[in-house]
Amino acid sequence: MRRPVVHIIGAGFSGLAAAVALVANRSCEVVVHESAMQAGGRRRSYLDAAANTMIDNGNYFLLSGDAAAFAFVDSIVARDQFEVFKESTLPFADMASGQRWNLRPNEGRLPWWLLDGRRRLPHSRAGDYWQVGRLLRANPTSALSDVLACSGPLYERMLRPLLLAALNADPKLAAAGLAAAPLRRLLSTGGRGAHLCLPRNGLSRALIEPALAHLHRRDAHVRLGRRLQSLEIGGARVEQLEFEHDSIVLGSRDQVILAVPAFVAAALAPIITTPTQFNATLTAHFNIAPPPNQPRVLGVVNGAINWLFAWPDRLSATINHANALMEVPREQLAAQIWREVAALTGHADTMPSWRIIRQRRATFSATLEQDARRPGVLTSTSNLFLAGAYVGRGMPTGLDSTIRSGQEAARAVIERMAAG
Repeated sequence: MRRPVVHIIGAGFSGLAAAVALVANRSCEVVVHESAMQAGGRRRSYLDAAANTMIDNGNYFLLSGDAAAFAFVDSIVARDQFEVFKESTLPFADMASGQRWNLRPNEGRLPWWLLDGRRRLPHSRAGDYWQVGRLLRANPTSALSDVLACSGPLYERMLRPLLLAALNADPKLAAAGLAAAPLRRLLSTGGRGAHLCLPRNGLSRALIEPALAHLHRRDAHVRLGRRLQSLEIGGARVEQLEFEHDSIVLGSRDQVILAVPAFVAAALAPIITTPTQFNATLTAHFNIAPPPNQPRVLGVVNGAINWLFAWPDRLSATINHANALMEVPREQLAAQIWREVAALTGHADTMPSWRIIRQRRATFSATLEQDARRPGVLTSTSNLFLAGAYVGRGMPTGLDSTIRSGQEAARAVIERMAAG
């Protein structure tokens, strides 16, 4: 009797993570179908002619406490592809006042750094931080603004930029549970789990290429340029996969993992409920080397940009929740962003070659309503499983949660196959 085949639709990070987990089990054949001509989905590297350099389509990083992501990294033997910061220090700059400071959590779980004025937000008191406890104890049905004072220096200069990065949404409108989840994870690990980990040579070199090589060595098949047009469902199971130029009839033990964005999953499988509102991100790459001693990652408040990344050959700015900027002309955006980047780095006003990358539906909107629309891994169709950052509730979108969803889908498939 042939082994069952697991068809994974989508070679983004959730699909790749599911495939890597399944080949380790060795109880099935694994076939990944990707509509594009390259793996990685919306997170990948490419050679950009305008900037004349290899860039990622966003600024991506991991934290040292991202357990799911690093389990994936270790499976594909790619830990050496990441630069792990020695300390959990995070520098900030205020565009309005010109002030700069560093947040320096201690390594252990007991947050004694809040008692040290040199480590916490300038001019804040240790007692100011206890309001965060209300967020950690919040009812899952509460909005962030119901439990946290979304005003004042602590919010504007620390909590808002951190939550904006984690949620890609206006924190005032976000679900309190989604806001509390990353804070709760950081508290569980302490500063040792908050060390930034940056891909040394781009996200594709760090994760996508090692994952594809790992799958090839274990006889998994990754088929590019394969756009799924429909799932043919009969009774309570998927019976056939209809691609643009061919179809696949599934055997009685074959399984399907749908690892595509929420709006694609909703079109392919109307039986599931998915988020319907999304938020954008914007990344601006400038083909100029950072000056000496420029922080590798700099948080920015009271400016147009939210984060400035200093890569070896370029400066890259990130704007979270960038919905209002999707129709602004690229030249206007580049000029505005460069003025801030030049002010932060000391570069001349003359703008280098650049590239603006807009992702209109980068993440689901992190509101209570949209979080309630997120499906689980299992569906009402017995051999159809879901993976992706929008799957599951309680955690915001991120590289770690995306990878985790693929791993959870793989576990669910393995359990279903074992149960017969």
